[in-house]
Amino acid sequence: MKTNLRFFLFSALAFALLSFPLSAQDEDEVTSDSTGLPGDHFSLEGALELFKKAESIEDFEKLLNTEDNDVNNLDLNEDGKIDYIRVVDRMDGDVHAFVLQAPVSEKESQDVAVIELEKTGNESAVLQIIGDEDLYGEQTIAEPFEEEEVEQGGKNGPAAGSPTVAIVVNVWGWPSVRFVYRPAYVAYVSPWRWGLYPGWWRPWRPRPWGVFHVRVAPYRVHYHVVSTHRVVRAHRVYTPHRSHSTVVHTRTVTKVNARGGTKTTSKTTVRGRNGNVKAQKTTTTRTGKHGNVSTKKSTTKVRRKRG
Repeated sequence: MKTNLRFFLFSALAFALLSFPLSAQDEDEVTSDSTGLPGDHFSLEGALELFKKAESIEDFEKLLNTEDNDVNNLDLNEDGKIDYIRVVDRMDGDVHAFVLQAPVSEKESQDVAVIELEKTGNESAVLQIIGDEDLYGEQTIAEPFEEEEVEQGGKNGPAAGSPTVAIVVNVWGWPSVRFVYRPAYVAYVSPWRWGLYPGWWRPWRPRPWGVFHVRVAPYRVHYHVVSTHRVVRAHRVYTPHRSHSTVVHTRTVTKVNARGGTKTTSKTTVRGRNGNVKAQKTTTTRTGKHGNVSTKKSTTKVRRKRG
């Protein structure tokens, strides 16, 4: 009996010693992805998934503010409770900018992100979500993600190991998209504001970042962060109406500046044979304290000939 007890205690101790370094390593891997900015607590990819599932914009707003969906973990006014996210559609013809906005006080609201949607054909549309720079440090773009296999010159179809390329996803089939392009649709403006919320909503306490980060991981399978801003008309509709909180802005700028490092922007002009400008490429590089490149973002504008 004593032998069995000793064996049990020895096994338990060995398991604990072996498990501890592994758990610590796992924790380090998780926290290394944190930026320390408010945007860590709102999943852009998750918001797109909820938009895809929603039957209407009002339904989308309800999904955003449902605890079990694990998309919103924001507490921008730091009162210990999750912020309510209201949705406002800035509509101009067949262009929509769905603003996701958090009231943070009686006088201020902070835009969290904007889903920009444009119709590109009779049965085609594209969208992206742009995370606000006051939450993410800089505008962060995410979009639906699919891959397509590239056929290579074999007679019998694609060769084994053929490369894949990311393609722009047509979102026309999403219920929410079909809803807003109905003839009778009226631009949705949330009736809720600071101190006035729907009866079904009960704010919950924010989850630790490590827990939230794990829960939103499945959303990143079908939605990726990209550097190309392709929904430009909707962005022009949204920009004049952007709302931000002075407190949130100051807090984010302070954290970004505390990291140190530098930000440089370079421009490259591509000219044709006759010297005309064909394209302009702008590259923004952020360098960390130790000289390493932390982020690099390029935007290319192509000059088109006028007919």
